[in-house]
Amino acid sequence: MTGFIIKRLMQSVLLIFLVLTITFFLLHLAPGDPMAKYYNRQGISPETVKMMRAKFGLDRPITEQYIKWVANFARGDFGFSLHYDRRPVRDLVFEAIPNTLRLTVAALLLYIVIGISLGILSAVKKGTLFDKVNTVTALFLYSIPSFWLSLMLIFIFSLKLGILPSSHMQSIGMEGAGWFELLCDRARHLVLPAFVLGVASAAGMARYMRGSMLDVLREDYIRTARAKGLENKKIFLKHAFRNAAIPVVTIIGLSIPFLLGGAVVIEKIFSWPGMGRLAVDAIYARDYPVVLAVNFVVGVMVILGNLVADIGYALLDPRIKVTKKTE
Repeated sequence: MTGFIIKRLMQSVLLIFLVLTITFFLLHLAPGDPMAKYYNRQGISPETVKMMRAKFGLDRPITEQYIKWVANFARGDFGFSLHYDRRPVRDLVFEAIPNTLRLTVAALLLYIVIGISLGILSAVKKGTLFDKVNTVTALFLYSIPSFWLSLMLIFIFSLKLGILPSSHMQSIGMEGAGWFELLCDRARHLVLPAFVLGVASAAGMARYMRGSMLDVLREDYIRTARAKGLENKKIFLKHAFRNAAIPVVTIIGLSIPFLLGGAVVIEKIFSWPGMGRLAVDAIYARDYPVVLAVNFVVGVMVILGNLVADIGYALLDPRIKVTKKTE
């Protein structure tokens, strides 16, 4: 297992480097100029803009910019933002990471708990009214675009009912509030974006879990367990669920990039100060260092999620072993 993890990490480093390289050239070849916001601005002459381009190294050939970027990135130097008043990119990313993790972790917990629970219940109650209603609801939520669902929830719960905030991570003026009051306020701001990102996605998980459970419940060892007189609760949770959860682990691992990708849209709609919103604003401003740094962090998160899924495979089923291939 240790050798497998080391091999996967080495492959991941190469993969991240290739992704960042492609992103670097796509950003520089795309139309637009990071210095465009200074053009025709009163008090800024063309000579000044030219000096600023030289200072940022934007006047150099793209290959020279790439070599310099690789050297700096290898040292852990993400550079300075071209849009946020020369702030270090490291500071911008480190400020955004905890906020994105709050949102994605909350969404992931909802995604796993609700999706698995509803999937098991639908399998246990196959053919009942609950199963039919759950199937229709799951398909409905799974097919709705996240941006439309976000706008509808904001319209209903924020504008019409006024019970939940529509944007930002906390209310204005909460900086001096106590920790419990601040926690409750942030929890209220988290409800809508976490629901859209997690609960709506849990519909797909419920369908996968239901199908996996039904396949396992048809196995011979389940019939043997029932013939021995074991309780249904013990059969479902101890015997059936553990084997049914094996393919679901893969779905959970693959859902991490989906949640991170969805967070880009959700953070922008709800003005959530995370990496998704930071990336969108940086793309609009052609802020190359920020976009590359965000891509790097997201790539690391995605690879770690897939690695955790592989390890979870072996923990759930001892028969799955990662061994070195022998001749």
